[in-house]
Order: sequence, then structure tokens, then C-alpha cells
Amino acid sequence: LITIFRPLMSTSTITSDQIRNIAIIAHVDHGKTTLVDQLLKQSGAFRENQVLEDRAMDSMDQERERGITIKAKNTSVRWGDNVINIVDTPGHADFGGEVERVMNMVDGVMLVVDAYEGPQAQTRFVLKKALAAGLSPIVFINKIDRPNARPMEMHDEVLELFLDLDANDEQFNAPFLYGSAKNGVAIEKPEDSTEGADMIPLFEAILSNVPAPETKDEGGFKMLVSNIDWSDYVGRIAIGKILSGNVNIGDTVWRLRKDKPPQRSKIAKIFEYAALATSEAQQAVAGNIVGLAGFEEVDIGETITSSEQSEALPFVEIDPPTVMMTFSVNDGPYAGMEGDKVTSREIRDRLVREARTNISIKIEDTDKAAEFKVSARGSMQVAVLVEEMRREGYEILISRPTVIKRKIDGKWHEPFETLYLEVPDESVGGCMQSLANRKGQLDSMSAKNGRTFMEMTIPTRGLIGFEFEVLTLTNGEGIMSHLFKEYRPDSGDIRTRHTGTLVSIEKGEAMTYSLSNIETRGKLFVDAGEKVFEGMIIGENPRTEDLPVNPTKAKHVTNHRAAGKDKSEALTPPIRFSLERAIEYIAQDELVEATPQNIRLRKRILDSHARKRAAKKAVDEDN
Repeated sequence: LITIFRPLMSTSTITSDQIRNIAIIAHVDHGKTTLVDQLLKQSGAFRENQVLEDRAMDSMDQERERGITIKAKNTSVRWGDNVINIVDTPGHADFGGEVERVMNMVDGVMLVVDAYEGPQAQTRFVLKKALAAGLSPIVFINKIDRPNARPMEMHDEVLELFLDLDANDEQFNAPFLYGSAKNGVAIEKPEDSTEGADMIPLFEAILSNVPAPETKDEGGFKMLVSNIDWSDYVGRIAIGKILSGNVNIGDTVWRLRKDKPPQRSKIAKIFEYAALATSEAQQAVAGNIVGLAGFEEVDIGETITSSEQSEALPFVEIDPPTVMMTFSVNDGPYAGMEGDKVTSREIRDRLVREARTNISIKIEDTDKAAEFKVSARGSMQVAVLVEEMRREGYEILISRPTVIKRKIDGKWHEPFETLYLEVPDESVGGCMQSLANRKGQLDSMSAKNGRTFMEMTIPTRGLIGFEFEVLTLTNGEGIMSHLFKEYRPDSGDIRTRHTGTLVSIEKGEAMTYSLSNIETRGKLFVDAGEKVFEGMIIGENPRTEDLPVNPTKAKHVTNHRAAGKDKSEALTPPIRFSLERAIEYIAQDELVEATPQNIRLRKRILDSHARKRAAKKAVDEDN
């Protein structure tokens, strides 16, 4: 690896034509975060002896654990007399709000494609947004050193994708580069030697193909807030691209808000991005992506301007939330034993804080003081939020996702999605059967190299829990993604779970003796020694109804039966649910209890007698 060093310069001396703003987009695990790491290293952003973690841009613990990018992040590299601002974007469709707001800040995109897997379903999602925004693309075919790499085939597949997504002539003629992000090399033709190669061709492609940001000379300082950060020292930081004028520390500016009067503020700090950190500056120039501090309150989508009379900038409409679930205070028997943030006020404050920095999540109060509605793009997005809250010491109950319906012309309509699915040929039958049960309609199908590609239209309800079913049906080889399509008339009843549950009728410690008997009725979710309570779901049974069981029953000791014999009995290892899987598994009358140490499944009403009365009342009301 050759490390290239270029002299660093102060951004306060640059002009807008020396700035390039680019987003890196790709499918999950195609190497975009690794590529950013290499651009940082080869631009001389780090000391020669500085120790760096792999995927340094994935700074959240969950990003490292899940192997995906969740939050869009800014960084910057200096190359010669130029500044290249880079935004690393999520590839998963649930985090589309992150992607869509990034498109306001950049003038070009770098599409990273795996040389073996090619453009995937989630590549399509982000690229569609970028092309529609009129951004100039650069294509980097990554991992050309991996076995069975097919760089030229991938070149053709990317061009087909550009055609599919209605790219204009300029976008269709995008430059292609080939290389290995892991090894830090980029070449112009796949047959070129990688011996002694580096990332210089990629830097040059960015400078020559991504236009400098368009700025306006008249109208004074103006910036659209596209992201929000937080500092314990200066509070909220508004992040965005300056569209016109310059701004200095101490300048008076105005927040232009929708349907509210302008609010005056003073710039306390200006932050510029450099490598994995920020640096303070005295002045920020038009075209640059910066962070501004000095606001008591500031939200995404607002305009920061030097004049109270300025017009607010339009903010891009993002895909609406399509699923809703409730967050509520943990009222279980073990509430407050693991977490230290358990009140409705603490939970509400945390949710409101999340909604301010995540524009695709909406929070609403309900008529119950301890319950809140959370609307989002998908269950993974909510699972990430809940996991963050667990780690911060919160205890919460989460309901199963329900779709957000709309009344159009007097009839209820529900959201539909376009589903992109890639599975091994031998798994097509099982996937088609499952999708038919979920009211999916096949739009197109094609097969290539032992893999079948399907495009379907399906109700959002039908997608809940399907990702895990795909992994089972395809032995882990299926790849899926989905895009919001439109609202259509309600498609009727969809049943996604065909099993009942094993519900505990006692509180206490689960015993090996009782669990070995219960195991004959179904699959267990708990192990011996775990705490259980009345109404807790401890397993699954193959029938559709729920079975009451007592997992706390110990062996009755007599002169003929020793108490210790059952301790040696081997139980089948219990099924363990991830948070996301648990949220999609539960039924409407069930909840997930998420605490810092446990994920439990339980009935909404814990008392078995009260549960029966509620079920009978619901039947009577239906009749």
C-alpha cells in the first residue's frame, strides 16, 4: 500500500470551486465504509503510525455489531488545493430518511458495487433517490480481487440499472473505476495491473466528474439544516450545506420555521469536518458542509439565514412512515429491577429527542399517559432505537407493528411496497407460496447463474416478519429489499404467524423438571433457572391456540424419587430472539418487554382470567 501525503490547508482560505460534496452509496456489505477509510488514509488525514479500527466511520456500537451503516455521517479529506466532503450513507431501506436528507447536501454520488454480487436490491433504493435528485454518479466496482469476480458483467448490470431508473444521458455516461477498497487500490480498466496502484485515480475522478457546489452571490448567507448533532458544551449543532454567502462566529442569523415566526440567534461556533473529527473555524464559505452552534432549538428542514425577510428553502419530502407501534412503561412483575429509566416522562423525553434527529420517525401521545405511538419506515429502524434505549438503561414495552392506513374517497387504503427478492433457484417455490399467503403479486421474474430475481407488489403488512422467513426458506442465501410504492384499497386479512404460544401461569424460576414436560408440547424460549411470570410467553406450540403451562413446578420429592436426578436431564437449547425478530413475531395481543439485560415476550394482559374476559368481550363486540 502506498500512502500519499498532500499538504493540509486551512478551509477558511478555500473558495466554493475548490469544494466537492459527495455521498457514498451501496448495498449492505459492499465495502463503502472500508472505501471511506482508505480515502482518509491515502489523503494524509492520519499520522503514519496512527492505529485505526477497521470501518472507522461506523462509530455506533450497533453499526459494528450488525455490519451495517445506520446513521449518515460526514467526513472530509484534503486533496491538493481541494476539499472533498464525504457523506457515508446507510444501505438499508428502513433508514431511507437518512439517505433522502443527505441528497440535499451533496452534488455527486459514488456508487460502490461488489464485483461478484453486482447491484443489489438496496443499491437500487439509494441510487434511485440520487438519480432523481440530479446528482452526478461515479461507479466503483469493488472487490475485483475476490474469487469469481466479474467486473465487466457488473459494468453492464450497472448500466442496465441506470436505464431502469431513468438516468439522464450525463448520468448514464458515468465514469467507471475498478479496484479493492480493502487493499486501497483503484484502476481505470479491470485488466490493468494493481501492482503499486493506489487511490489517486479515484480522487481525480471525483475532482473532474463531481461539479463544484452551485452557490448564489446575492441574498446573503443561507443554509438548509439537513442533519442535527449534539455537543455537551454547545448544545444542538445544525449541519448542512451553505447555499449562499459566508458566515462568521458572532454573526446574527435567523431560523425560518414552517408556520412559525422567524427566531433570532447568534453563531457561537462553526465546525468543519476533517477525517473522523471536527475542527473549529472562524468563517464558513458557500458550498461547504459545516456545523453551526448557537441555537437553543433547531430542527431538520429549517432554513438558517442572515435576513429575517428571506424565504425559507424547500425541504425534500421523504417517504412517509408506514408502520406504527406503541411504546409503553414496563408494568411487568420484574419492572424496575434492571433499568434506571422506567417512567413515562423519561421514555417520552427520549423518544422526542430521537424524533428531532431522525426525520423518518414520528412520535404521538395517546389517551393513556404511559403509552406513546411511534411511526417509522420499518421494524429494523425501531429495533435499533429500542436497542439504543436498552443500553442507556431504559425499560420499555413494544407492541407488534401495525400499518398506517388512510381513508381515501371513503374507503380504507393501506401502504403497498415494491419487493425486490433474490433467492437460489431451488427456493423459488417456497418463497412464492409464502408471498402468496401474504397477498404478494408477482410483477416480473428472471433467472441467472442459479439465482432467481423477483419483483413483487405486496402490502406492507405482508412484509412484517418475512425477512426472517426468507432466511429460513433459502438457508440464509436470500436477499430482499423493499420500497414504498403507494396506498391501495385494503387487501383483507393476512395471517403471518400460524402457531400458538406456551404461556406461563405462575411467577418464579423455570425448573428443568417442568420444562422437560412442557418441551413435549412445543419449542421453548426459556432455559432452566430463568425468571418467568404469569402471562409470559415461554415457548411456541404447533396449534393455533395458546396453551397455559407451569414452568416453575419442581419434582415432588419422596422416599422413592430423588430431587437431584432431573438436574442431569438435557433440555433442547431454547430459541433466542433478536429484538427485531421478537417485535415481528408477537401477535396483536402480545408485547415485547425490553430491559437492559433481557428481551421477554409476554401477553398484553398478564392475568389469565382477565385475558379470557377481554377475549370474550371482543368476540361479543364483533358479533
